[in-house]
Order: sequence, then C-alpha cells, then structure tokens
Amino acid sequence: MESPFRFAVNMLKEPGSGGEWRSRCRRAEELGYDVILVPDHLGMPAPFPALVAAAEATTRPRVGTFVLNAGFWNPALLAREVTTTAALTGGRLELGLGTGYVRAEHERAGIPFLPPGGRVDHLARVAGELELSGALKGGEGTPAVPLLIGGNGDRVLRLAARHADVTAFSGGRFTGESVTVLTAEELAGRVAAYRGFEEAAGRTAPAELNLLIQRVAVTEDPAAWAADFRPSAPYLTVEQILGLPIVAVGTVDGIAERFLALRERFGFSYFTVLDDAMETFAPVIALLRGR
Repeated sequence: MESPFRFAVNMLKEPGSGGEWRSRCRRAEELGYDVILVPDHLGMPAPFPALVAAAEATTRPRVGTFVLNAGFWNPALLAREVTTTAALTGGRLELGLGTGYVRAEHERAGIPFLPPGGRVDHLARVAGELELSGALKGGEGTPAVPLLIGGNGDRVLRLAARHADVTAFSGGRFTGESVTVLTAEELAGRVAAYRGFEEAAGRTAPAELNLLIQRVAVTEDPAAWAADFRPSAPYLTVEQILGLPIVAVGTVDGIAERFLALRERFGFSYFTVLDDAMETFAPVIALLRGR
C-alpha cells in the first residue's frame, strides 16, 4: 500500500515582524501544506521560537526543524528545547537532525567544524542522548516527537535506519566546499542502500521517506528553463537536469505525475519545497489531493 502524500514548506526567509511571520504561516496552511519547517542556518530564522509562533498562528499544520545542525547543539540543552517546544506547540512538533555542512557558519559561531566522521559521531550522540533523555517520548498530554534524520552517506543512513521515523534525502552530495546533485540513478542507489540498512536494523515498519525539492517552476517549456539553469550544473545535459528528482519543472499536471512517479519508484511520499516556491507549488498539492 502506498503511503499518503505529505507536503512541507521550509521557511528560509527571516521574519520581518511577528505579524509578517504569522501571516506567512497562515498562508502556508491555506495553501494546503501539512508541515511548516524552519532550517538551522545563521542568517535564517531561529528554529524554536519561529516554530512556536508558527503553531500559534495556525491550527492544522505540524511544525518542525529541517534540519537542526547537530554540531550547534549540546544534547542536554537541545532536549530542553524539544520538550518545551513540543508542549508549546500542542504536540505538533517534528524534530529533524543532520550533521551540518557549512564550515563558515561554524567559524562565525566559534564552534569547531569537525571532519565528516566526527560530525556523524556527534549526530549519533545527539540522537542517542535525546532518546535516552525521554525528550522524544512526549509526556502527559503531549504525544511523542517524530524524529527525522537527513543525509545521504552510509553512516547517516544507517543511523536513520535505527532511529528515525522519517529519513530525508537531500538529493545532493557535499564534497569539501562544493555540492553536486544526484541523478535519478544515483539517488536510486542511495535509497536501495537505505532499505538494506533498514532490513539489517530489523525494523518492523519502514520509515517515511522525504525528499527536498530544490527547484519548482510551472512552465510550458521545461527545456528552456533547464537551459537557463544549466550554468549551475554544467556537468549535466538539459535532459539530465529535467530528470533530476530534486527538480519539479513543467505544467501542473506534469509535475503532479512526476510526484506520483517518485513515490512509485523510490517510495518518497513526503516532499519539502523552499519558501520561494510556496505559492508556485500549491496547485500541485491541490491536484494530488484531488486524486
């Protein structure tokens, strides 16, 4: 049985005011988004106060982090933030964790930027201590907090297979200071590896799979859009760009069909778009809901 779709918007833009932030969150609810997310980067909204305000401004969407940079957080202090935010949002919180990947942000914050293995070790420590602390279990009148772990490397995917309710794939590969995108075939390999890790972990139920969509464009001429985009990924052809799982370009009907295909091929049922695509993507949500 196929999992039902869920759609989230990741709010990267800082609020100009409390009223402006609440208005944006209410608009996300009106457009049909299931989850309002906040990232964890310097120069973007502070996650936990922004999520409390989002929950107060809306009634239906869940709220979550996408994703916390584990390197910024002490596990005991994070457990306090999670427990309080879960209570203040009426149990609508979903917690997303990742290793962090932006060296410059660590330098600005005066926090050591560990090598990749060290960042994964710290992510594992944070996830483990959150579980041991009971911060994710909920309490009287507050449901459990679902855990999302995001990444593509084997160690992070193994960690997600053991601990996560949701596993998020970014569709990109971080190599030092550069980022390259994963083709559909490469992403299929990552998902297949993850399913193997789930089997090895002895899970009784698979995790929900999330994919971050980096570009959304409604157009009758996808090839022209891809040609304009190609300087950002000169190692790909126009056809390869249009085949990228993280790109949703075409007519509303065509994009909707693409999401049905992504669910069928990879098992993705939970999709995140960036806030600059919030309005553009909304007709796709409405069309898929109608089906």
